[in-house]
Amino acid sequence: MATSQPFSILVVDDEPNNFEVIETLLSIEEAALGETQAYQLHYAASGSAALDWLALFQPDVILLDVMMPGMSGLEVCLRIKAMPQWQALPIIMVTSLTEKADLARCFAAGADDFIAKPVTRLELNARVRSMLRIRRQYQALASFNSRLEKTVQERTAQLQEMIAQDGLTRLSSRAFLLEQLAEMLQADYFSFAVVYLDCDQFKLVNSAFGHRVGNQLLLAIAKRLQQLRRPGDTLARVGEDEFCFLLRQIDSERALEPFIETILQSFVRAFEVGNCEIFMTACIGIALGDRTYQQAEEPLQDADTAMYKAKQRGKNGCQIFDRQMSVAMLERLTLETDLQRALNHHEFVAYYQPIVNLHTEALCGFEALVRWRHPSRGLVSPDEFIPCMEETGLIVPLGIAVLQQACEQLLAWHQQGHPDLTMSVNLSVRQFASPTLLADIDRVLAETGVNPAYLKLEITESALLKNVETAIDIMAQLRSRQIHISVDDFGTGYSSLSSLHRFPLNDLKIDRSFVSQMHESSRNFRIVNTIISLGDQLELTVVAEGIETRQQLEQLQDLGCQLGQGYLFSQPRSADDIETYSFQRRR
Repeated sequence: MATSQPFSILVVDDEPNNFEVIETLLSIEEAALGETQAYQLHYAASGSAALDWLALFQPDVILLDVMMPGMSGLEVCLRIKAMPQWQALPIIMVTSLTEKADLARCFAAGADDFIAKPVTRLELNARVRSMLRIRRQYQALASFNSRLEKTVQERTAQLQEMIAQDGLTRLSSRAFLLEQLAEMLQADYFSFAVVYLDCDQFKLVNSAFGHRVGNQLLLAIAKRLQQLRRPGDTLARVGEDEFCFLLRQIDSERALEPFIETILQSFVRAFEVGNCEIFMTACIGIALGDRTYQQAEEPLQDADTAMYKAKQRGKNGCQIFDRQMSVAMLERLTLETDLQRALNHHEFVAYYQPIVNLHTEALCGFEALVRWRHPSRGLVSPDEFIPCMEETGLIVPLGIAVLQQACEQLLAWHQQGHPDLTMSVNLSVRQFASPTLLADIDRVLAETGVNPAYLKLEITESALLKNVETAIDIMAQLRSRQIHISVDDFGTGYSSLSSLHRFPLNDLKIDRSFVSQMHESSRNFRIVNTIISLGDQLELTVVAEGIETRQQLEQLQDLGCQLGQGYLFSQPRSADDIETYSFQRRR
């Protein structure tokens, strides 16, 4: 076991002669193997001396006599093994005791091996070499563990830096911002403000120019915002195009006003990205420090909620959070969940409002209107849930479900002896833009077997004007199925008369807002007269909505309006009520 540096062996024995014997036997072994000073021996005459000289001699193995005056070898072994830095140091007990109980006590004290007295050369060298081999393996493992620990520490530091810093902009990360907020809340420091900023329509940049240009724009925005950061404050990137300031020493909304104005003004100038100039705006949400905050996520979430509220009002807005927003957001999320459940459980039902011939006041058709039959609240007004369904896209499956119910009901009434009745069904803006619209309608027609010539689909002006050419193509395909097309709420969408004649229409529906105030406003009267005249010129049937009084009915009759609906005739009713009241009146 030759080595460039001799192993250090500490011999602990109260008899110096025993040390000389061991030294001689090891020297003979070295000579026999041709090794030059493989071992460097040190001597300690007592257990206490051995303990004192451990640090000095740094032994690789200890040969320890068991029977010594004062401190026995067993106690020395126990003390050495109790010290963390020497726990792995091999200890060979040298003893004349050969009983199994005595050897068991040696091992219980922490000894790694033993040599029986009188010591022989072969046994001594075999035991020493075995323990030194173990010592060398342990040292190699300790060295590896040390290198590994250093590597882990370096990688951990790198990971912590990655977590604390945004990879693209090198601004602080969301995680770091939350750490800062947590420290402030733990210190009962509430004189702060979280300013949450979201770029308006950033996705359009990615779509138009690609993500590379988008990333360059984000870097330009980050650089400009960094120039606004005050000493001691934090600026973090918390989302794709979302940034957040954590401002200290803010005690009121008034103290924030100059800073917010500076942010908004910083977006007035275009951002130069490559060879492009890109103009951007941003919406800002603000949450002020509050003693009710307990978790770091809470002020950040409130600022995000306020930012979302600002976005609802349009671009380049700012909103300070108040508790009512949180309540409204929770109510909105609850409503979305309830609506999805209601759709799955078929809680939406069609109600039907009669449409009459204004000159004869005879029933000629119905408009299907959706109602929500809530299991605990009863019948819920569409005003409460339609806007949410429009935003979430649930209006598309709901619209098809209502169309299915309306077609099934129309077929039933036709079969009951009312074959001339028509059914009007609304198509929402999102439903009209759905890529599966025609396929969905074809499926409903096939499943119900209703005659499509008696089906009218009502489309708002805004849906038609979003993409005129696409709208014309879809309407033409609907007309090819013999389905009639109505423009709903006509007069509110600012449609161009020059383009109106291009649409393959059948009906115009006058919005109820004009009809309800005809008697109060000569201007509304003239608008209604104009729409009726326009319908005559384009050979379209005109339907008036919202007729509530005899005076309104007589005015519309005088103007030549053909059809109408409203509470004067009937409010929307269930199918059973329609059969009880409207059909009896018809007979």
